[in-house]
Amino acid sequence: MSRRHLVLGCLVSTALLSLGIAAPAAAASSIDYVALGDSYSSGVGAPGQTGTCYRSPNGYPGQWVSRNAPKSFTDLSCSGAVTGDVLDDQAPAIPSGTDLISITIGGNDAGFAPTVLSCQFSSDAACAATVEDAIDDISATLGAKLDATYAAIKAKAPAAQVVVLGYPLLFDTASSSCGLTGMSLAKRRVLNSGAQVLDDLIAERVAAAGLTWSDVRDEFAGHGICASSAWLNGLTVIPAQNSFHPTKTGYTNGYLPAFSGAIK
Repeated sequence: MSRRHLVLGCLVSTALLSLGIAAPAAAASSIDYVALGDSYSSGVGAPGQTGTCYRSPNGYPGQWVSRNAPKSFTDLSCSGAVTGDVLDDQAPAIPSGTDLISITIGGNDAGFAPTVLSCQFSSDAACAATVEDAIDDISATLGAKLDATYAAIKAKAPAAQVVVLGYPLLFDTASSSCGLTGMSLAKRRVLNSGAQVLDDLIAERVAAAGLTWSDVRDEFAGHGICASSAWLNGLTVIPAQNSFHPTKTGYTNGYLPAFSGAIK
């Protein structure tokens, strides 16, 4: 490279930095990527689910892979996974040399799905009591479980960047009406408050572990269940597992940019 080109390159780099534009991340073709976690990582809610873990190429890991073509991709995520599953099955299976890991975990430990389903068919007061019980359990037990999970991942892949993604607030509360869903405004608000507690705790433990936190609540704002442009499935019958999970659009416009933007 000539001195003139070198100087020009330095000037361009300096200008980009002054504008707040970060230097590009390492080429994806050199990255060994592993997806861990629960149904929000396996792609439940999107089309194309296969196997007992309901993995879909339309979840955010599969979409990131199709757009970036990493050196390798290992999908260990599984619908229904709790922190214990990551500790016992997923973390031990992380390949050596892994550079990048993504994970959503904690929702099933917190009883996320049963709580929402209970509220679906109960009164406002009963829903509030169920959410309060879930919050008490989250506060008492989940932190230690997350700490152990993150430590196991770091021990298995000490050189990898670990991106921990949170969960969206499920419900839009801009309108008092939510069609025939059975979810009153009071129920939607209290369920969202429970999700806030869950996300805040995960963010706290991620910071303590020195991992990368990526909050998806801002991406999904205005696109919760009951919104005119919802990126989340409401209660579904066929297939039942899609209930209260992102649609393909939710993974594309919510989780994918949240994950991509967190990669260094």
